[in-house]
Amino acid sequence: MRVSEIRLQNWKNFKEASASLSRRVFIIGPNASGKSNFLDAFRFLRDVAGDGLHQAVTSRGGVTSVRCLAARRSPNIVVGVTLSDGDGHEVWHYELEFNQDVNRGPEVRREEVIDLRSGRQQVVERPDADDRDDPMLLTQTALEQIASNRAFREVAHFFETVSYQHIIPQVVRDPQGFSPKPVENDPFGRDFLQRIWNRNERTRDAWLRRISKALESVIPQLTDLEVEMDPQGTPHLVARFDHWRPHDARQKEGQLSDGTLRLFGLMWAVFEGEGPLLLEEPELSVHSEVVGSLAQLFEQLQVEIRKMRGRKDYQKRQLIISTHAVELLRDAGIGAEEVIWIEPSSEGSRLRTPNNEQKKALMNGLSVADVILPMSSPADQLTLDF
Repeated sequence: MRVSEIRLQNWKNFKEASASLSRRVFIIGPNASGKSNFLDAFRFLRDVAGDGLHQAVTSRGGVTSVRCLAARRSPNIVVGVTLSDGDGHEVWHYELEFNQDVNRGPEVRREEVIDLRSGRQQVVERPDADDRDDPMLLTQTALEQIASNRAFREVAHFFETVSYQHIIPQVVRDPQGFSPKPVENDPFGRDFLQRIWNRNERTRDAWLRRISKALESVIPQLTDLEVEMDPQGTPHLVARFDHWRPHDARQKEGQLSDGTLRLFGLMWAVFEGEGPLLLEEPELSVHSEVVGSLAQLFEQLQVEIRKMRGRKDYQKRQLIISTHAVELLRDAGIGAEEVIWIEPSSEGSRLRTPNNEQKKALMNGLSVADVILPMSSPADQLTLDF
């Protein structure tokens, strides 16, 4: 499945916004327009499904921190999505509306789940009679409760597969320096090498071979990648390089460049999981010529995954990517339906998609970088008054 539509109301930057999403989406916009907050809406649904509404809201600073500053008459926060199958048929709609109770904790104001596979069957519609009899039930969503999500559990499982990865090379090199305590599933890479090591050895080696082969074209003399454990129980990424000596040179993650670690992290993220993958500015630390090939590289990696798994019914992952990179958006393979730009305003940011004229320009050979990226530039961007 994938997210085919999203609706946001009073969510951070967005007072009222909605958009249709393709399997691959590129999010562009000025700084502080809401690109990260847009991605966080997907992470929020994942956190609600996995940790519950209270934890998902509390970890973001509470309801007042999540609510859009432009919210007025209707202060409730809404996050709603429509899910489609691999053929593009809509299968589920989930929408959550919440606010805070008298104790300033999050409280469900409305929750609905609709099965779209055979008409529009209402599976969940809250508040219901039980909620009215016991208002404490509204402190939890049906999505997070095993006893309540039985009829739509595949939706909860889908949200749990959402992955956000923003690997920071400095964190990968020295995870203890950023967090003395062990962490799990850190999007910034504190447990990145440990996650790789914990993979089944056969699977790990197969993924590393394919990533190494892909990196050979952009990293000179690279011949192999592997992960090994040192005597202290710390895993290390080891890259082998061909040079004039009889034996290959070996470099661990501490010696590899930021660009090499960043590229490796991006590629591993594509292999690691099946649900929507959220990538924030993948161009960071990467050479501009390589950035221009990232969109194609991600597609090629998913073709390799399909071959490895040998499943004809394998569906490529949905990729939702925020970027500022002109080089990335010059890729001629990026279609008009794959682009959303965020337009900030005093009444909250809006989600915009290409109009008919822009679509024609793209069909006539111009790129997203030529047609749409200039529209996302902030006004007076070259005027810096001190």
